[in-house]
Amino acid sequence: MLIMIPSLRDIRNFRIQSAYRFLAVIVLAVFLNDAFASADANQTPLASRGSVVCNLIQDSHVNAAIKNLETKLEILIALVNKTRPLQPAPSPIPASSCNEIFQKQRMTKSQVYTLMLGSRNIPVYCHMGDFGCGSGGWTPVMKTDGTKKTFHYSSHFWSDRKVYNLAEGKTGFEKQETKLPSYWETRFSKICLGMRSGSTTRFVVIRRSANSLYALIADGRYRALSLGRNKWKSLIGSQASLQRNCNKEGFNVLGGNRHSKARIGIVANQENNCLTCDSRIGFGTGGLYDDSNTCGNQATHAPDNGNKHIKAMGYILVQ
Repeated sequence: MLIMIPSLRDIRNFRIQSAYRFLAVIVLAVFLNDAFASADANQTPLASRGSVVCNLIQDSHVNAAIKNLETKLEILIALVNKTRPLQPAPSPIPASSCNEIFQKQRMTKSQVYTLMLGSRNIPVYCHMGDFGCGSGGWTPVMKTDGTKKTFHYSSHFWSDRKVYNLAEGKTGFEKQETKLPSYWETRFSKICLGMRSGSTTRFVVIRRSANSLYALIADGRYRALSLGRNKWKSLIGSQASLQRNCNKEGFNVLGGNRHSKARIGIVANQENNCLTCDSRIGFGTGGLYDDSNTCGNQATHAPDNGNKHIKAMGYILVQ
């Protein structure tokens, strides 16, 4: 049903017209009253009063008042018909991050929301609340499969602004890889890293501010972190293993030209240098001795918990 709302001008005109209508009724009542009074004074029989009233109604003044009333009613109807219907309120601009939805819109349910990433509206699965990285809203950035080469250390996806498998951004901690526009569009002060090995997913948080993850990785420059080797090992659990020396961690970590490397992670060596690292835990990894392991834990040559070749599913989110 369409609701018509008159303007202020129309309302003002309506009030004026109502006044005219009221005046016309008063005029008519006065004439009728005078007519009946005259009839009573002349003792006009009751049967003849009807003819008196009919004659009075033919009076030009009464006809003019009625005609004027009809005209003004027609004008009012025309004005109402011209009034525009209510327009729907404009849709709100989508938030730019899941944490904005969590903080400003007070939405706390983990589900698919629409984010404005750059100039595009992108549906993504927002992880709300503390699932292992702390409270708030967490925006997904990447999901990487350590058994695949998609996000190997040398992959172009670390240095470009191209999405990969965008549809998987609408799912949670699943096993399908994705790279979302949030990689280069989303500002943050914290990074949540998750690894699933076996049936368990474990998380660590990096407190680091940046305009985007792209800004920290795409240029290939090493940027140090200081989580500590035990924190990195917690992503794998009790099976984690690293050599005891070097322990170089951060973004774009190289442990030698042909040896272990990680876009985000830690590399270690049995020797007291970082030139021939044979162990690593991280995301976007590669190098000796298993270049096919692109996310997880790789360790040989006297690591602290035995040789390991653990390929994990990796999750990267920001807040």
